[in-house]
Amino acid sequence: MLDLEEMKLAVIDALEDIKAFDITVMDVRKLTSLTSYMIVASANSTRQTKAIANNVREKLKEKGAPLQGIEGEKEGEWVLVDLTDIVVHIMVPTARAYYNLEQLWGETENRRATAASSS
Repeated sequence: MLDLEEMKLAVIDALEDIKAFDITVMDVRKLTSLTSYMIVASANSTRQTKAIANNVREKLKEKGAPLQGIEGEKEGEWVLVDLTDIVVHIMVPTARAYYNLEQLWGETENRRATAASSS
């Protein structure tokens, strides 16, 4: 079983495998008890959001991470992958700009800074 930091890095790797961009990691443990991290990433098309979500699902499943569910695959504008301790939002840029989850959830940290601090 993966620990939280290993799971976070595995999600980032799975996102990057399918060319997700503008990846943001938010530590929301002080804001909610529902999850520990929210990861938001952008994709160039609805087809790519679906492919990225599927890659996250498959890569994390291989590592034994619990998958609670996936929402939004039909439309693909915003696909949510719920891994219990990490919730991944994959969005096309227009949806991401409109919903602005980073501002909604407050403090964010750049994915590279997060990855570097856990190494």
